[in-house]
Amino acid sequence: MRIAVVGVTGLVGAVMCRSLEERNFPVSEFLPVASARSVGKEVRFRGENYKVIGMEEALAAQPDVAIFSAGGGASLEWAPRFAEVGTVVIDNSSAWRMDPDKKLVVPEVNAELLTKEDRIIANPNCSTIQMVMALAPLHKAYKIRRLVVSTYQSFTGTGMKAVKQYQLERKGYVPKSEEMAYHYPIFENCLPHCDVFLDNAYTKEEMKLVNETRKILGDNSIGVTATAVRVPVHGGHSEAVNVEFERPYELEDVRRHLEAMPGLVVLDDIANNKYPMPLFAKDRDEVFVGRIRRDESIKNGLNLWVVADNLRKGAATNAIQIAEYLLEHKIISSKELAT
Repeated sequence: MRIAVVGVTGLVGAVMCRSLEERNFPVSEFLPVASARSVGKEVRFRGENYKVIGMEEALAAQPDVAIFSAGGGASLEWAPRFAEVGTVVIDNSSAWRMDPDKKLVVPEVNAELLTKEDRIIANPNCSTIQMVMALAPLHKAYKIRRLVVSTYQSFTGTGMKAVKQYQLERKGYVPKSEEMAYHYPIFENCLPHCDVFLDNAYTKEEMKLVNETRKILGDNSIGVTATAVRVPVHGGHSEAVNVEFERPYELEDVRRHLEAMPGLVVLDDIANNKYPMPLFAKDRDEVFVGRIRRDESIKNGLNLWVVADNLRKGAATNAIQIAEYLLEHKIISSKELAT
């Protein structure tokens, strides 16, 4: 299939390329796409060098699938144009996530919603993806009434500029203001400020957890409140998730539901100090859940600790899995084969 990776020179774009390689996705033509300032640069894919091309050239090639990770502005402008020429767009930005006409998909949770009419498909926020992976089977079994979420999110989620800021600070260099992705240092610090503040005093990242969770689980009645914190961790995002169910549960059954969830690994052996950590999740595609315990302060309450690599399952891998599902279920097919 003709595959375009839009935003190929960014952090997530690079991981998308690796994921396509590792998962042996059937790529007959690889189109690395980026903004004008990156056109002509070279990227490596499956042992070969490819020159980065611009949007217009990629559009003219009419790829079967275009995986976008180039920011909301680029997605709003270009995704409809790619869709018009028959390309299926899988978009990693927040541009289309809450559009009522666009599907917001975590394949293990709700891929069955996808049809041939879906030309722009939204990839959820990284912190939302890993959380709903753990919550989906439990919501089905016990119905979630309310969620209280605290996140500990890697600076890599902010992008290349944040990585450079961290690296400079780690070396003892004080970055210039134009070199800083954050208002304050990230090295040896925690910032309760992910994305921009909104009128309700929550950040945009926190409201993504609220709104996207409800949309993916298909239940707007779920109460959700979140605090998102940026931490000096390179390997992934962690979340403390407090759940209140409508129906009673047994811990043994909770574990059984979690263990049966594809893509979810239960790592919960406190007797041997085994629990999820970003150190172990880095470069892994699975979502890890542990510290599973009853919330003794409330009826039908449960605590979970959820960890995943935000650049992989939280972004790149989830997007590739969407493409795999579309191909496997014959929702998309190569234009070359069709002709």
